[in-house]
Amino acid sequence: MLKKEKDANLDFNKFYILSMSHPIIKKLEDKYKRSDLPEIRPGMIIRLVQKIKEGEKTRNQTIEGLVITKKHGQEIGSMITIRKIVSGVGIEWTIPLNAPQIEKIEIVKESRMRRSKLYYIRNKSQRQTRMKLKREIRQAKAIKLPKEEIVEEIAEE
Repeated sequence: MLKKEKDANLDFNKFYILSMSHPIIKKLEDKYKRSDLPEIRPGMIIRLVQKIKEGEKTRNQTIEGLVITKKHGQEIGSMITIRKIVSGVGIEWTIPLNAPQIEKIEIVKESRMRRSKLYYIRNKSQRQTRMKLKREIRQAKAIKLPKEEIVEEIAEE
């Protein structure tokens, strides 16, 4: 019975060494984590420049589209899904944010969404999606009204 308990403790120690909370693994993550990326949220329209190697030549490919999801937060393995409609066909790219192939990410439009995953946009037409984004942008602008202006308006009345 005691031998089995010792073996169980050894297995736990092996697991701890290989787990993501170990200091050595955290150092490696910090080494490869990118700090030059903007904060990306679902609902944003972004332009991503990606380095692609074809044979011996390298070229830059620009991808512009709507961010549908962001997975795994700030981890080293965080990923985003970008959707764009090309010639009436929806195309999605799932891209790791910390990949060395990403040259830069620019935010084209920013809108505040109430959901963290925008999978429902796959079933909407392009026009419905555009109208939904405009509505969300208008609501976000209405919310950002400074409190001091509201207080002044009430005092004047």
